[in-house]
Amino acid sequence: MCGINGLIGYKGDRHAIIAKMNERMLHRGPDDEGIYISDDMKVALGHRRLSIVDLSKNGAQPMVSHSGKSVIVYNGEIYNAGEVKDKLIKDGKATTFRGTSDTEILLEAIESYGMKEALRLCKGMFGIAVYDKEAGTVTLARDRVGEKPLYYGTVAGSFAFASDIGCLRVIDGFDNEINREVLDIYFTEGYIPAPHTIYKNIYKLEAGTIITVDIDTLKTKEETYWSMTEAAIKGQNNIFTGSREEASLELERLLKESVKGQMISDVPLGAFLSAGIDSSTVVALMQSVSDNQVRTFTIGMEDEKYNEAVKAKEIAKHLGTIHTEEYITEKDAKAVIPQLPFMFGEPFADSSQIPTYLVSKMTRKHVTVSLSGDGGDELFAGYKSYESVDRVWGKVGKLPYLLRKPISAAILATNPKDEVRRSKAIYLGAKGPGEIHRFEHETDPLVKKIAIKKDKPLLYKYDDMAKALLTEPIHNAMLMDMLVYHPDDILVKVDRTAMAVSLETRVPMLDRDLLEFAWSLPIEYLREGNVGKQVLRDVLYRHVQKELMEGPKKGFSIPIAKWLMDGEIRQWAEDLLDKDKMRQQDILDPDVVEKIWTDFTERGIYRIQIWYILMFRQWYEKEYKKENL
Repeated sequence: MCGINGLIGYKGDRHAIIAKMNERMLHRGPDDEGIYISDDMKVALGHRRLSIVDLSKNGAQPMVSHSGKSVIVYNGEIYNAGEVKDKLIKDGKATTFRGTSDTEILLEAIESYGMKEALRLCKGMFGIAVYDKEAGTVTLARDRVGEKPLYYGTVAGSFAFASDIGCLRVIDGFDNEINREVLDIYFTEGYIPAPHTIYKNIYKLEAGTIITVDIDTLKTKEETYWSMTEAAIKGQNNIFTGSREEASLELERLLKESVKGQMISDVPLGAFLSAGIDSSTVVALMQSVSDNQVRTFTIGMEDEKYNEAVKAKEIAKHLGTIHTEEYITEKDAKAVIPQLPFMFGEPFADSSQIPTYLVSKMTRKHVTVSLSGDGGDELFAGYKSYESVDRVWGKVGKLPYLLRKPISAAILATNPKDEVRRSKAIYLGAKGPGEIHRFEHETDPLVKKIAIKKDKPLLYKYDDMAKALLTEPIHNAMLMDMLVYHPDDILVKVDRTAMAVSLETRVPMLDRDLLEFAWSLPIEYLREGNVGKQVLRDVLYRHVQKELMEGPKKGFSIPIAKWLMDGEIRQWAEDLLDKDKMRQQDILDPDVVEKIWTDFTERGIYRIQIWYILMFRQWYEKEYKKENL
């Protein structure tokens, strides 16, 4: 795992700025750094290295191709690099390699086959930039699902990109304003979905996407090399016809193949282990394909309501792993809060960011790479909300949209105070089950009043998900999550918190072949009543007794509402929510914020938006305001 950055057409001291950008993301690659400046000074590339495979200088970056025509900076891992290398040799594209790094193999594949075809050959996670000297272009690319970040945009008249959005802020001349268009979505969801960011003219490269930049004109061309939507539609048009047992056997084969490929490392490796189905399955399969004991890591909570360490320890004992657990205190968790603005670089408010950071910090004491079970809920219908989408759409969808929409609008125009009545009216206006899933976060009228409107609010990402792209309502909700929530919340949380302590995380569930197979599974193989992940459970129960996994999942969360009632954290919150400051800054409506806060402190009504607001205000004070004084 590493961090990359670059400038195209920058007029200032390129070397000095790249060095500053490298320094800003030291945590992403503490082992080494490199800088490349093109002869004509038009292109500058930077890299920070966390050495995982080929620890020698042969894996150092920026790396120049054997022909000298291309230069790469790359963040990620190509798990099937050996297969790609064999193809290069077989096709006569390469005969010798300087080292054993996947970077060298990836670069030679891109030069031999072109970026699009090379990426289609590769299985992995990555953010890539390749300078083609002959074509006069720099091409950026991101992995299929969005595991690794890549930000880009216009800064000080130049084209800039980086793995960490904070790197762009250190460029001399950075004056990009807050992008007010995204604030309504942020205060609804707690994150900013790609391709947008908190800054104007700065974007997230979307998953499965390539952008080519002309180094003379700075004009860009965008194309897609892999689409989650297309994979889902193709899978549902080619439904798996075998039995559920056959499906679970094929899923286990694919998972084992993915796990085995992702265990390749020249440094110590382990896995996060909660008491859940997903991480337990990954660990069970890791142990089944390994000749040695796998290392597993869990954090425990003082509050039993949130503690899964006891059950995780039992699972680890059953599987025979070398298990490490560490109990964290409320003080430990609270101490993380001031670090979050630097860690994420823009407002981000999934509160499980705190325990995720703490388990990453503990894990990094022992290993450099950790596998996780992320993706199981979204790919195998694990969330309870999917059942409600199915139920609500089953009622709403019976009426034609052209009839429902005006009724919905008429009810909402009366501004109903009754929350249930308002929610029903909102759902009545949904175009499809994907919109039902989205509207679950939009029933509170106060949410879209938090930000002061100065720009036109952004239309929600993937508006075409409003209609039913897939036959089953639950599959549509799953696709919505894999397009938005999973890459822009879950994967952001895992990458930023782990990389804050220089820990590489890998996600076997997101293997290309496994993803495409998962989309072909019929809904009855995924859910039985209110219980999801049935076919994944079938895999796990071959390795862990069902009885050991029974009991409610406690989730990876913390008691934010309880903390906010305490003296120290409450004072921190109230300082951030100072009405005079907010009125002067003219971004949030201080009266709306005050109502949300007093509803909580005086009437016990906790809205998740409280944490969203606090994370925005802390980011503003620590990351944005400090550099705009």
